[in-house]
Amino acid sequence: MDKQALRERVWDELEDSGEARFPFPPHGRIPNFAGASEAADRLVDSEAWQAAETVKANPDAPQLPVRRAALRQGKTLYMAVPRLRDENCFLELDPEDVEDIQHATTVGGSAEAGVAVGPEEMPEIDLVVSGSVAVTEAGERVGKGEGYSDLEFAVLREFGLVDDSTATATTVHEMQIVDEDIETGAHDVPMELVVTPERTIEAATGGKPSGIDWEQAGERVEEIPVLDQLR
Repeated sequence: MDKQALRERVWDELEDSGEARFPFPPHGRIPNFAGASEAADRLVDSEAWQAAETVKANPDAPQLPVRRAALRQGKTLYMAVPRLRDENCFLELDPEDVEDIQHATTVGGSAEAGVAVGPEEMPEIDLVVSGSVAVTEAGERVGKGEGYSDLEFAVLREFGLVDDSTATATTVHEMQIVDEDIETGAHDVPMELVVTPERTIEAATGGKPSGIDWEQAGERVEEIPVLDQLR
């Protein structure tokens, strides 16, 4: 089964089972799911979370509880500007400066409350939280197909802000954990923690991207200022 067929199957199963949550349909996105808050609570209980002072998280709906937990617990939160389209391609949310955590952790609110920064202004990231469409118990992840999550990690790696020791995690529904072997490349970021509302799986370690895969980046180099800068 190729990645797109796997995505379609997981999206269909979440929708048909009634386990998908707003926004609808789950197709074409990192799907929100029943129990996302419980999965976030489990992640918060992990050693990787407890040790982290800085968290980089995706902006999608199922990880909203994760983002809110980070700020509530005094962690500095980073979110990428959509498609890394700006020179200052990350938004910094400092818990000491955020007045309304509920609003600031939404996509629109983060753009208002966050401070746009370039990677050269950022500290090292302790924990990277990614959204997934599907993931294996070994930590092989399938996103929605655009590749930005992996590219964001690679950019941070180029600036020395993440490395093989940086913790990686994803929160998903049990239906998103699949048995298929997922073909991964050097640009794919493995998930060390796979967290559902029911369990926490300690999965992959090491083997993270060493930097930008320029062949994989392709024409995006012309569209993303930070890639043009690195090149």
